[in-house]
Amino acid sequence: MTDSPEVFALAVLATIFAGVSKGGFGSGAAFASSALMALVLPPMQALGLMLPLLMLIDVVSLPHYWRRWSWPESKVLLFGSIPGVALGVALFSVANDDVLRLLIGGVALGFVLWQLWPRKQARAKLPNWVGLIAGATAGFTSFVSHAGGPPVAVFLLTRGIDKTTYQATTVLIFWVINIAKAIPYAFLGVFSLEVLIADLWLAPFAILGTWIGVKAHYLVSERVFFGLTYLLLTVTGSKLFWDALT
Repeated sequence: MTDSPEVFALAVLATIFAGVSKGGFGSGAAFASSALMALVLPPMQALGLMLPLLMLIDVVSLPHYWRRWSWPESKVLLFGSIPGVALGVALFSVANDDVLRLLIGGVALGFVLWQLWPRKQARAKLPNWVGLIAGATAGFTSFVSHAGGPPVAVFLLTRGIDKTTYQATTVLIFWVINIAKAIPYAFLGVFSLEVLIADLWLAPFAILGTWIGVKAHYLVSERVFFGLTYLLLTVTGSKLFWDALT
């Protein structure tokens, strides 16, 4: 995997992007990294490559936001996430590469549509039962495509929490979800020796991206960051759909 300069360069870009997103912008766009890697690798290999890096990003991010999360929202989302991960395991074990491409591409395009859909600025506070559904959806989409950010965002953005509390809550939630995903991934044979060696090469870039994300959390407009993200997700999501259907 690291023998190809083009693939490795794309992996470096994807890893830094994931670190920036998870370290500073609520994890919502981090799954673009998996979509990018799925353009040049089999989807299962792309997911296996990214999970250890995402777990490293979680560990590096966590001290910066320690105990700054909102526990009531975290608790609801985490309770819902475990059944969602289990559902992801059930589907993942029977899905072929094209199904996974469709899932990853669909989540990518769906995220863009959700962000661009016209809506009122003031939103009603979603109840806890919606948070359970959002958690289950996050657990499922995170397992099959590392794309749990959007459903979590849908719930948290209506709860009246500030930007840093929002960020800290997502760091906690995906730290737990990614740990829960690791054991099933191992049993499914996702972590090959080649993948783990590539992760060792990419680990410094994950740390670098996380550091940039933490600093940018207080400096950079989210509108600028996510504007570029929407473009990237639209292109990669469309390409994955095309590859799966053709």
